[in-house]
Amino acid sequence: MIKASITAILTSLCVFPALAGDVETGQGLFLDHCAVCHGIGALGDGPMAPALMIKPVNLARLTSENSGSFPLVRVVKRIDGREGLISHGSPMPVYGHFFEGQDVMLKTEAGQPVLTSQPVDDLVAWIKSIQE
Repeated sequence: MIKASITAILTSLCVFPALAGDVETGQGLFLDHCAVCHGIGALGDGPMAPALMIKPVNLARLTSENSGSFPLVRVVKRIDGREGLISHGSPMPVYGHFFEGQDVMLKTEAGQPVLTSQPVDDLVAWIKSIQE
């Protein structure tokens, strides 16, 4: 019994490497939680965009506007709230609890580790898939 409890505790503390974000799941998360501001096509033209202090960015241009490199760390931190935005009036996303889940480790192109959750990994996979 004690051994089982110790195993359960150690397992809950583990961080699992992300296998690969699920693009289809990420698209569903985007449509449910992000499109209202960023627009269905992620161009920054959602129906709530005019009400925000800062216009949402065109998510399909993140790589092209970052010298051809997808800004993984910045994107993850914006989604999970570690890097808040004034336009939201609170950390992004306002749906933050929907993005909680099992911790996974992503890696930037340079190999830098980034800790996040599986739902954020899925959302990032979809955002990467729409880059121009």
